[in-house]
Amino acid sequence: MYIFVKSNKTLQTAVYVRNIIDRLPKGYIFTYEDFNMKVKKKEAVIKALNRMVSAGKISKLAKGKYYKPEKSPFGTLQPSQEQIVKDLLYEDGKILGYLTGYSVYNKLILTTQVSTIIQIGKNQIRPKFKRERYTISFVRQKNIITKKNMIIVTPERLNNFIKV
Repeated sequence: MYIFVKSNKTLQTAVYVRNIIDRLPKGYIFTYEDFNMKVKKKEAVIKALNRMVSAGKISKLAKGKYYKPEKSPFGTLQPSQEQIVKDLLYEDGKILGYLTGYSVYNKLILTTQVSTIIQIGKNQIRPKFKRERYTISFVRQKNIITKKNMIIVTPERLNNFIKV
């Protein structure tokens, strides 16, 4: 009978990955690139993440994208739509796009329907694609997208607007 023991470096990487994931909020989407590891340890991080998926500790959203699932009495909850597309909305802290369409209507409580289509307003559009159960499509925005020229509409602001 042979007993295979992980090398100490692989074990250290797995423990490191587990400790980082334990500190992440539920529903937060991350990739292996979010771990500050050397290039040589990239494969070890990916292997540790895939083992955690197999064990049910984390879930896989798409290739290379993982999240810590939130459990409710009704089952496992998906991450928010903004989390699912955050890589398409932001890059290095800069805003590249914004959510629009039915997902915003639902967020503002203008509809109770939960759409499987996520629309993103961007300066440069690309073909639509699927991520998990969502179809992500793009709407061309001709204006420059910055935080300063975006109006953040909340249910409270909308309510104030309707009263006027």
